[in-house]
Amino acid sequence: MIDYKKIDFKCGLEIHKQLETHKLFCNCPSFVNDPNKPDIIIKRKLRSVVGETGTLDIAAEYEKSKNKTFIYEACSTSSCLVELDEEPPHPINQHAVDIAIEIALLLNAKIVNEIQVMRKTVIDGSNTSGFQRTTLIALNGYIETSKGKILIPEIYLEEEAAKKIKEDEKTIIYRLDRLGVPLVEIKTDSSIKDPEHAKETAALIGMILKSTGKVKNGLGTIRQDVNISIMNKARTEIKGFQDLKSIPKIIENEVKRQLSLIERNEELKNEVRKAEDNFTTTFLRPMPTSSRLYPETDIPFVSVTKERISKIKLPELITIKVMKLQELYNLPTQLAKEIINNKLFEKFVNKYKIEPSLIAHILIEIPKNIKTRYNLDIKKLKEHDFEFVLSNLNKNIISKEAIIDILSEIIQGKKIDINKYKTVPIENIEKEIKEIIQQNKGTSFNAIMGLIMEKYRGKIDGKKISELVKKYIS
Repeated sequence: MIDYKKIDFKCGLEIHKQLETHKLFCNCPSFVNDPNKPDIIIKRKLRSVVGETGTLDIAAEYEKSKNKTFIYEACSTSSCLVELDEEPPHPINQHAVDIAIEIALLLNAKIVNEIQVMRKTVIDGSNTSGFQRTTLIALNGYIETSKGKILIPEIYLEEEAAKKIKEDEKTIIYRLDRLGVPLVEIKTDSSIKDPEHAKETAALIGMILKSTGKVKNGLGTIRQDVNISIMNKARTEIKGFQDLKSIPKIIENEVKRQLSLIERNEELKNEVRKAEDNFTTTFLRPMPTSSRLYPETDIPFVSVTKERISKIKLPELITIKVMKLQELYNLPTQLAKEIINNKLFEKFVNKYKIEPSLIAHILIEIPKNIKTRYNLDIKKLKEHDFEFVLSNLNKNIISKEAIIDILSEIIQGKKIDINKYKTVPIENIEKEIKEIIQQNKGTSFNAIMGLIMEKYRGKIDGKKISELVKKYIS
């Protein structure tokens, strides 16, 4: 067991999240994965340039030494001359700026008075221009966690990089769909206490981002980079986290790797490493320095006034919404979290005289059960399908036990015979239950239930049958 306090563990996060708006420096839509086939192909070589300090960045020089040729595939439906670096950038996307300000306010940060776009040298091919445009939005934010306050010194708005498709010894192929999509970057300080605390911090920031309703969702729309150091030695940045669950294990393994190097008296170096699927890390490049930054001269400064900030309405955090749903509808925590963005829930609660917890179960849990049990495509279920089962349930035509079978048949395109699922009054079969128990004396409760449910599954509430069986067995 690693004593993280004893080894002077320091850890910080860099969270990158794509925003739901058009691209940052042109009017192209932000199709992260354009479904069209590329109709533009260009080839490039990139070189590093000195930053505002007058020196070359070590990470840029390392990438240049690989001498790669970059092939860019683009779709005219999602990329223009700006992405191809054949036209100057357009004025910055003001909607993206407002979203970034909203996120910064939720993180208790102080908004800058003036936005100045900078160029950050990147010559691994992920930007056609050889640099990434980035701008500081806010400073000195914080969040409260279970292990204390985590400071957020800086929040940036920047353009997303191109997506790597294929690489060999001489070339790298990129797609430009993603290049230029607005991206908010949130940097924490290094006061994260241990691997599980890092996961908690990332999850909390992710929740705040989702609360805006203005960020992209799905795989590839968020990245978590983790910065680690131990024993006051070199800093390692680990890139490539997509899944929160992997954060603790990869951090633990990286700390073990560094401890092993220290035990062998080997030098720890400032470097960037990649998070691998097996929870280890591999070397990517040296740690970049401040020498890769220099001002963007094609984009004018943007003033951020108090009036502009005051017009931004902050949303209610998801955690608050979940608590309200739990209290109002008596929902379990996990179900409340999952139902929160379901637009049908409130509509059906107001329309039908059915327990809200049961409506939530039908909308969330039953489709998951269908997927697990029958491996059916639950995306085929539409609003009118849920309307159909809820309407019949509300009229006591069917029981809740019938719903999973009815929805499964709907997915398979079968014609529903509602008579097959009509409820049978429990008093109608009470005599039959007594006879079955008499004929099967000494048989277990579960076996008796199986015999009855085989005939009446979906037609009678299983709980009511269970109560009768217990009554007559005893």
